[in-house]
Amino acid sequence: MKLPTEAAGDGMQCDADSDPDTTQLPTTYQEHDLPGSSTPDAERAPTDLFAVLSIGDSLPHLDPNNKSYQAMVDGLKVFGQWPEQEQVHFVQLLISKMGHQQLGSIESFLRPMLMRDFITLLPKGTAEQILMQVDERCLVQCELVCRRWRAVIAYGQLWRKLIERKVRSDDMWRGLVEKRGWLQYLLGARIQNEINVCKRLGLPYDQVKNTEEFVYKLHNFYRNLCPRIKSDIERVEENWRNGRHAHQRIECQSENSRGVYCLQYDDEKIVSGLRDNTIKLWNRRDLSLTQVLTGHTGSVLCLQYDSRIIISGSSDSTVRVWDIETGECLNTLIHHGEAVLHLRFGNGTMVTCSKDRSITVWNMVSPQEITVRRVLLGHRAAVNAVDFDNEHIVWSVDDCQFIRTLSGHRRGIACLQYREGLVVSGSSDFTIRLWEIASGTCLRTLEGHNELVRCIRFDNKRIISGAYDGKIKIWDMNGALDPRSNLSNLCLATLEQHQGRVFRLQFDEFQLPAPALAGQLPGAMHQQQDDDDNDADVD
Repeated sequence: MKLPTEAAGDGMQCDADSDPDTTQLPTTYQEHDLPGSSTPDAERAPTDLFAVLSIGDSLPHLDPNNKSYQAMVDGLKVFGQWPEQEQVHFVQLLISKMGHQQLGSIESFLRPMLMRDFITLLPKGTAEQILMQVDERCLVQCELVCRRWRAVIAYGQLWRKLIERKVRSDDMWRGLVEKRGWLQYLLGARIQNEINVCKRLGLPYDQVKNTEEFVYKLHNFYRNLCPRIKSDIERVEENWRNGRHAHQRIECQSENSRGVYCLQYDDEKIVSGLRDNTIKLWNRRDLSLTQVLTGHTGSVLCLQYDSRIIISGSSDSTVRVWDIETGECLNTLIHHGEAVLHLRFGNGTMVTCSKDRSITVWNMVSPQEITVRRVLLGHRAAVNAVDFDNEHIVWSVDDCQFIRTLSGHRRGIACLQYREGLVVSGSSDFTIRLWEIASGTCLRTLEGHNELVRCIRFDNKRIISGAYDGKIKIWDMNGALDPRSNLSNLCLATLEQHQGRVFRLQFDEFQLPAPALAGQLPGAMHQQQDDDDNDADVD
């Protein structure tokens, strides 16, 4: 959209010199009649209606003393009775008969009609709805048109609304706003947001609310916040591309052995499964040990938790269900004949896989009531990893019927993740493969690890792999999906902090915890910035 500017000339209908404090916003359309037209307003084209808003008194008037007056009046009446297309054709014929000077006069007459200030003249709510559709770059340009446009943006708090749309739709925006402590200014009730901004700015809300000054202070606060968020996101993305990170390490205090096989984390805690048969919970803030769950008689090889329970699988062949608050063991499932290597659960279903070459699908009614739905057989060796959604486990979740085999790895598959129709797998042939589940096609093979690829995770931006060579590699997901991209450019970074094999990893936009056989939990924090803003503290 080409926006008019204050330097546009006489054609602009907004007063560029008006002061924001005295700007009066229109609440209704100004109505005029088009000359010589009998078309009802409801049937007029939008361009005609916008022209009506800005023509005003610039319409020419016929002089009754002109000798051609009656002929022109009669001509206008006839013109008004013609269909629209014939009117346009007739005007084109007239223009073609005019000289250069006449065309200049016509152009001067048309310019202000086409450069209409519809934002100022539209109802306030309609103008705000139009400006809410633009991105941040265009919104900056809209502010520069004139003070009245800026007033519409300020009174409507359009910068706040733009940020809130981003926060609702983009995980990166949401995560950064939460970590920076900026969520208190967004998504809540408007009055509460304003009160929180006043506290930040040191203003007495009861005294400044509903004042012109406060409207523009709010406007400037959110206007400055938006580029700050974008800048921080760009720095985080740059950290991912360059492998720049702040490194933290948890010593897992394992007496009998040194090895961490699995983990999951959130903003409050890290839950890890260890080779010493225990599950350990750590405080996410200070990395202190908060709880130890004992009961397994073999290494804890896999786990997953939600808001109520932790479910773990072990080399002792059992699956245990734990209360996440108390640490009490609520249930022990004895089914597999050998070590339980991986598990996933959600929406009343759990899937486990084992060294006994089977996959078991379970019905979960409650932590105490978990029953076998179906045992899936078909693998000729240990099943190291499993993943599922509402449709597929590679078998179908609903009827547990075999769908297809994904063949391509030269040796066994050690890990996989399945989401949104894609499977990424890691193998003991040292490679990573990206598959399309619908067709079974291998879309890309990634090479770079020197030993077995033991863990894999991906989202819509990147693939992250961990291997027995102690390395974690970050790959470009979009590049991997593009057959034209060069394989040598797909590995964005390699992290080499581990001294032992990498068994499991998890990541979000800001951190990447991964356990290793050396009994440590390093976390690669990809938000590394120097900032003296108290609200900008990042873990």
